[in-house]
Amino acid sequence: MTMLISQSSFKRTALVLGLSSVFMPTFAQTGAAQGSVSVGIGVADGSQSDRALFSQYSGMRSKDNVGATVGVDYSLRQEESSTWVDFQASDLLGDMRELSLVWKNTGNWKFTADYSDLVRNEPYQVNTGLRGVGGAAPQVVTLAGGVGTGVATDLESKRSKLGLGFTKIISPRMQFSVDLKTENKVGSRLFGVGMNCPTVYDPACGGTTGIAVGAATLMMPEPLDSNHSQIEARLSYALEKLRFSLGYYGSFYRNGNTSMNPVVADNLYNPVGGQFAATPGLLGYLNQPVSLAPDNQSHQVDLTGLYNFTNTTRATFKLAYASAAQDDGFAGPSRTGLTSLNGKVNTTLAQIGIASRPLPKLSLQADVRYQDRDDETVIAYYNVAGTMAFTNHTLPNRKTNAKLQGSWQFTPDYKGTLGADFESIDRGVFTATSAVAGLSALRQNTDETTWRAELRRRMSENLSGAVTLSHSRRDGSSWLKDNSGLGVTAVTNPFDPAVGLTSAIFMPTLADRQRDKVKLFVDWMPNKDLTLQINLEEGTDKFSTPSAYGLHETRMTAVSLDWSYAISFRWGINGYLSQSTQTFNQTRDNGYLLAFENQNSTVGFGVTGRPINALELGGTLSYTHDNNQYSQALSAGADAYSMASLAASGGLPDVTYQQTALKLFGKYSLDKRSAVRVDFVHQNTNYNDWAWGYNGVPYTYSDGTTLSQQIDQRVNFIGITYVYQLQ
Repeated sequence: MTMLISQSSFKRTALVLGLSSVFMPTFAQTGAAQGSVSVGIGVADGSQSDRALFSQYSGMRSKDNVGATVGVDYSLRQEESSTWVDFQASDLLGDMRELSLVWKNTGNWKFTADYSDLVRNEPYQVNTGLRGVGGAAPQVVTLAGGVGTGVATDLESKRSKLGLGFTKIISPRMQFSVDLKTENKVGSRLFGVGMNCPTVYDPACGGTTGIAVGAATLMMPEPLDSNHSQIEARLSYALEKLRFSLGYYGSFYRNGNTSMNPVVADNLYNPVGGQFAATPGLLGYLNQPVSLAPDNQSHQVDLTGLYNFTNTTRATFKLAYASAAQDDGFAGPSRTGLTSLNGKVNTTLAQIGIASRPLPKLSLQADVRYQDRDDETVIAYYNVAGTMAFTNHTLPNRKTNAKLQGSWQFTPDYKGTLGADFESIDRGVFTATSAVAGLSALRQNTDETTWRAELRRRMSENLSGAVTLSHSRRDGSSWLKDNSGLGVTAVTNPFDPAVGLTSAIFMPTLADRQRDKVKLFVDWMPNKDLTLQINLEEGTDKFSTPSAYGLHETRMTAVSLDWSYAISFRWGINGYLSQSTQTFNQTRDNGYLLAFENQNSTVGFGVTGRPINALELGGTLSYTHDNNQYSQALSAGADAYSMASLAASGGLPDVTYQQTALKLFGKYSLDKRSAVRVDFVHQNTNYNDWAWGYNGVPYTYSDGTTLSQQIDQRVNFIGITYVYQLQ
């Protein structure tokens, strides 16, 4: 059952959802009904560039500064028949509408339905000569008049989601439930193609010269027209000591666009702004079809349950089998002779756990989980040009997890916990034919053991908290060396400069690692009016490989404080403060030393009050600062060119994001049934990302297309809403 639904049927279904909720209660002769209707209008100032980030998910189109909204909240309780109906709808006139319906007969059945839209406006401004933007056959037209002479283009995507659910209590011991979800996604999003034509393998490339362009990057927005549907059904049964359920889950993805087929012009810009003819080899690559996300589906059946041996001992279990397939047809002809990848992955899962309290002060818990992912994808040669013949490769994975934990209640206030976690991963045998050459060191097995200790103090009078320490070590089997299509061999001494792996690339996910973490949580209530919560966390990862290159160490520190204070029975204030730092220290070839550091700080203050019974006031003021810093240096082994480049550029600049937001609201009750609410928002954002532009100069593609975003953005928004209570 694929349950594909078109966009028009989505709208009709949403309308039926709303009408049914309104007219359904008219069939009831008696019952208590209540609800509200709200109507509002909002206005935002500033240009489209000022509102780029504000309009990304705000529900206001990037070109519109006025929006209207209608909302409904309705409930009906019918005690005689135990019927309960709830209907809610918001933003019915906007792009972010949501509708939900709950209709149930208590102890018998329940029906749910929901519908929602989510629109995302691309915050980056696009200026391009590209024709057919958002289509499957875009035509690249180089801007002859120079950068910035194209057409301003907005990229937008829309998700429309519908969900239906039904639950039936068949008997006091048996229950059946089924849930259906389907989501359509249309529009376009940032995407692109590029090629640095490999002249050494393809003489037609020619390379970039003073009269020809041999490398290019082009913006080609991905066309979106897909549907993702899911179905989940579950039958549950309960006995005196045994409870279990049998379930099915299915996922179905369908893409209306199997590929994008670009048409690229002959002339392109070179890196210094000159417009020349592209080499024949480069055009051949750029005009190839680009495959998009293929259709796929998966099915899973599972049996889950628990068994109560005694009042103090309980066991849980889960058995599951899943099969996922990707057998969509190829976008173009394949040299393999195959018409499809014939991808298939079967996953088997078994899990069992037991929890027991053998003594009043002692609690024990143990869990074991085994998962076997068997990749049965067909192996075939996808590149047979000359000596570069290679195949795809499979990715089998067998993972075993075990957990053991014990807790002791020292006193009524203090509780201690000790635990151990174990994880073992077997990645299967490497597909030898999948590579003609390689520098990456491989590892088939990794094992990791974690030890945890926690001391927790429960709330006594005015203070509670917990401190947690953990230490883990990961190592694995021998490192494997790729023998360029002939398989892999274990390296007995990876440090040997002759036959070792000192120049290989080592993935951090495979490297030996030591991880240490400490967490502290405090909840303090010095009096009935003031509460404070403090969280502290710090952790380090240290990696060890046979190479001097790669990731060596990471560190994470996070501190947060949340508080609230009741000034009086009419006024209250609250706030929060958080700061986190994450660093990565790594070394790469040519003597580059890089210390990446991300710092994020947020602070907020809020106030709520009711000066008179008819008036409610409130507001928040928040500030966020996020900074990515790239500290670069060179070791003694760096060459002269690297030293000169770093000295001239000063290294990579910081990527910064700052936002100040003020939100105020006031709600005044006109009478017992009606009220007016006013909302005001001021948002000031500064965003500077050198990846898409630097010092006001936008990123420029090879056809003259530019992608930019205003660094400083300021926007003010005011909204007025009228609310009427239905009784």
